[in-house]
Amino acid sequence: MACQGHFILPSGALQKDAMYSEMAGFDELDCPDHLAMRCQCDMQDIKLEVSLHPHSLRRAVNIVIAVERLKHIREMSSGKLCEDALLNFILENVIEERLAKPLAVTSVYSKETQTSLQCTICDKYKKTLVQSNKLANEDLHLKAVTLSAGTDQYKVQFNMSTYVASQPQNKGQPVCLGISKTNFYISCTQSGASSPVLLLKEVSGSLNTIKEGDPNGYDNLLFYRKQSGSYYNSFESVKYPGWFITTAFDDWKRVEMYQVPTDRTTNFTLEDQKELRV
Repeated sequence: MACQGHFILPSGALQKDAMYSEMAGFDELDCPDHLAMRCQCDMQDIKLEVSLHPHSLRRAVNIVIAVERLKHIREMSSGKLCEDALLNFILENVIEERLAKPLAVTSVYSKETQTSLQCTICDKYKKTLVQSNKLANEDLHLKAVTLSAGTDQYKVQFNMSTYVASQPQNKGQPVCLGISKTNFYISCTQSGASSPVLLLKEVSGSLNTIKEGDPNGYDNLLFYRKQSGSYYNSFESVKYPGWFITTAFDDWKRVEMYQVPTDRTTNFTLEDQKELRV
């Protein structure tokens, strides 16, 4: 059914008809009485209605532009614009598009079982991870050393706990690496603008659930364990993607965080494995 289209213009917009004419290139409105509630433009099927309600100048400009564009719409066989055609045109040309930003989702990591894997860790060159203060009077850190027979007491025993992430990921199994019979855990930590570093962090709270952005920095303790075949393991920081636990080729060098690719090794084997109930 044919109909006439109506647009509402603010009364103040008529005072700037020269600007609109310049923008849209349409004829002046035939409306000698500015107090009149309606006035007829040069299009038979479109009426502009003057409203005394305050509207923004931007809305008025949008309507004027829409009217000008309507002049170029192919006329229907009846010579009239149907309601659906007019509505579709307004939706496509006048309604502003707004992009909805997705809400930020905080990842949560929950301890998977009540058991942990006790093990020692060696790099692919058969160097074992040891604790620095067991060998010399140094600050607390880890080193990779080739141990000879009878020096097994220097091996660090790790308890590796596994976690389940609330958000899907395919980087590996989230784990925490704690030193057995202590409250120290391997931590990837960044201070200011410096690069992430590997530290041994003492933890006093529960690690059953770790949230992204944890105020205690417990999310620094999480690493993605990725297995290569059935032998080698790599450990990538969850909080600092691309940074891996690494060792140098030479003995007695610190275990450190490095970005890959690197000439240091990221491949480790888990030795002396034993399942523990915690």
